[in-house]
Amino acid sequence: MSYTKQLLLGSAAMLGMGMHAQQASKPNIIFILCDDMGYGDLACYGQPYISTPNIDRMASEGMRFTQAYAGSPVSAPSRATLMTGQHTGHTHVRGNKEYWKNRPAVKYGVTSEPDRVGQEPYDTAHVILPEIMKANGYTTGMFGKWAGGYEGSVSTPKTRGVDEYYGYICQYMAHRYFPNFLNRYSPRRGDTDVVRITMDQNVQYSDGCTNPDYAKRKQYSGDMIHQEALEWIDQQSADKPFYGLFTYTLPHAELYQPNDSILQAYYGKFCNDKTFAGVDRYHATVNTHAQFAAMITRLDAYVGEILDKLKAKGLDKNTIVIFSSDNGPHEEGGGDPDFFGRDGKLQGKKRSCHEGGIRIPFIVRWPGHVPAGKVNDHIMAFYDIMPTFCDLIGQDNYTERFGNKRLANDYFDGISFAPTLLGDDAKQQEHDFLYWEFHETNQMAVRKGDWKLYVERGNCKLFNLATDVHEDHDVAAQHPDIVKELVQIIHEQHTTPDVNEFNTVTIPQ
Repeated sequence: MSYTKQLLLGSAAMLGMGMHAQQASKPNIIFILCDDMGYGDLACYGQPYISTPNIDRMASEGMRFTQAYAGSPVSAPSRATLMTGQHTGHTHVRGNKEYWKNRPAVKYGVTSEPDRVGQEPYDTAHVILPEIMKANGYTTGMFGKWAGGYEGSVSTPKTRGVDEYYGYICQYMAHRYFPNFLNRYSPRRGDTDVVRITMDQNVQYSDGCTNPDYAKRKQYSGDMIHQEALEWIDQQSADKPFYGLFTYTLPHAELYQPNDSILQAYYGKFCNDKTFAGVDRYHATVNTHAQFAAMITRLDAYVGEILDKLKAKGLDKNTIVIFSSDNGPHEEGGGDPDFFGRDGKLQGKKRSCHEGGIRIPFIVRWPGHVPAGKVNDHIMAFYDIMPTFCDLIGQDNYTERFGNKRLANDYFDGISFAPTLLGDDAKQQEHDFLYWEFHETNQMAVRKGDWKLYVERGNCKLFNLATDVHEDHDVAAQHPDIVKELVQIIHEQHTTPDVNEFNTVTIPQ
């Protein structure tokens, strides 16, 4: 029996903190994963300009992590580390490989789209998180970006343990908030596979990035995905545990949304607000600072409605709610992270293996179990989520149960941080190191304690995060022994990916 399972089934005295004993039933879990929110984008992480009262309340009622890391500095590989429990030296998906280019067109009203869209599929020989949850008796739902396989591939929500899905199969399509179609897999509605749901009102108007008719589109995907998520929660009860993965696309570009009270509250708040001319799938827009701030406040409103829904149904005390982001802040579609100081005084943004590209907000709320108002500096990464969930739901020896014995390289790299969540830091196992590689910018990184090795095109820099969190002072020349040790970790952890397009990272000697 796992340590955490003993805690959950035992008396409150076992925690030594006066916590209430967990019910015999397994906890529900809702993981809210937003898109391209930087470490410093929330008020509870020091953001002075943007209002996030509901997420701040989550932090005051739960645990806020200060040294949590995404699995990669961009979307698809970062989400792959969460899904697989593997770091990017071992995952199959290590970049944003697309399947929409050069595909035949399908007509949607006055517009058209490729007939197949999406990203590189997850390896079907390696288990992913929804499959584990489903195997443990959970009802599973996912709402938002999938990014784990293109339409019709071997890896879609239907084939990978998701009972109900609504959103964007393709993260490239998700660059627009007023799309021509969304994807759905809902057996209760008669779906036998993932289907496209045409946005009948939107397709009457052009989706050209500078065409003013785009403003006439009214079917806003952010609200539509959120309403489907709320409806799914409404269907749940205390009789069967549920796992919801809400992969909202906010606040990723484009900076375009309904002109409602949330957006209007930010008009005139920022000096020298900017205009974006529009390019590709990012539509032209004005007041980009107001647009970005409103997107985060809108996302915060979604979080508040989720918490309120759980409480109204009497499910909040047995539901773990997690909020995080898939990587650091973006500067696409008119985004300006420097204006907001959004990187939390960290160097680097999205696509960078510097701290600003991979250190993320991470908040966990579970009333009566996770200590309220606790700020924790435990060092963890997305690939720790799989073992943590297994620990919390009582799935012992998951690597033995779900590991593919046919594969010598069936890695699981995570460490459960359940003891930290439950207030018993003394029992928490620590990582020897954290590891990243990102082939699209030819970067790698290793963190071991406070030492951070940053590698770009094979060139190494060493930083001491205890005294230099902004990574300004390269001390590699002063500590060649540390550099050698961390480079050795790279040689031990890097495996050659079986997707040739991503095999471009330069390994330091």
